[in-house]
Amino acid sequence: MGTRGQDRQIDNIEFNVSDIARAKAFYGAVFGWTFTDYGPAYCEFSDGRLTGGFTTGEEVRPGGPLVILYADDLAETQRRVEAAGATVVRAVFSFPGGRRFHFQDPDGYELAVWSAA
Repeated sequence: MGTRGQDRQIDNIEFNVSDIARAKAFYGAVFGWTFTDYGPAYCEFSDGRLTGGFTTGEEVRPGGPLVILYADDLAETQRRVEAAGATVVRAVFSFPGGRRFHFQDPDGYELAVWSAA
């Protein structure tokens, strides 16, 4: 995920799924996506242009996937998010390769922002 030069751009889309194998079978058969497994709870997909992930790490969220943006400076981006009226709904946490936080925009959509380690 993410590289320099993509600051504050959509970088990843994450689907919370109940069964990664089923999601892979569906999206592979229908859209021809390819997959890279990163353990039992996460699988990256690629459609040839955009990457994203399937995870069983959180509850399935009916209504849409989690859109993840990249930021060179995570703390500054969080400050900007809050100053613009959004609410942080999941504090900064670490994961292999980086850190991220989740926020709810003024219309109630949940998005995330991540930064490399």
